[in-house]
Amino acid sequence: MPARTPTGTGRADLVADTALALLAARGMRGLTHRAVDEAAGLPPGSTSNVARTRQALLELAVRRLADREARVLGLHEMPDPRDGLDALVDALALAAHRALTGNRELTLARYELALEATRRPELRTYFDATGHRFRDQLTGLVTALGSTDPARHTLSLVAWADGLMFSCVAGSYSAEAPSPDELRQGLRELLHGMLSG
Repeated sequence: MPARTPTGTGRADLVADTALALLAARGMRGLTHRAVDEAAGLPPGSTSNVARTRQALLELAVRRLADREARVLGLHEMPDPRDGLDALVDALALAAHRALTGNRELTLARYELALEATRRPELRTYFDATGHRFRDQLTGLVTALGSTDPARHTLSLVAWADGLMFSCVAGSYSAEAPSPDELRQGLRELLHGMLSG
């Protein structure tokens, strides 16, 4: 007896999760409606029923990516600013370590989508809008911790994290992820430099 396939939101999540896995494994060229159907074990045409066009499939993947990364990065676990700078350092180091270890595929998929967004203005708008969730939260945290230039400091923090994750997932440091202690040390240096003045 064939396994029951999910319907509604469950099927959309399955399609999106499969699309993200394909992006990580095969790159943008490997992402097709047919490939998603096959990899997810869905009947032919199922992905097209969920996301009729390639743009719709990419938007579905971006939306699911944002939801999954919010859990990986622990947005709901970010400390109260009154807990101090070290609490933020610990939380951000844990988030980065999760992204670099148990969630490398998700991080790879994010970079595939980010690069594709440079070629598709309609995807760029969508991709950037979903990324504001984390950036806005970081801006609020550094502001509460006394930043004199929250927008610039948030950019520096995001650039540091993105650069580190890219290097450790797809770049020349991909052989071994930094330890939580190494991540804490880098974040502590960065944040103390920003906020001590």
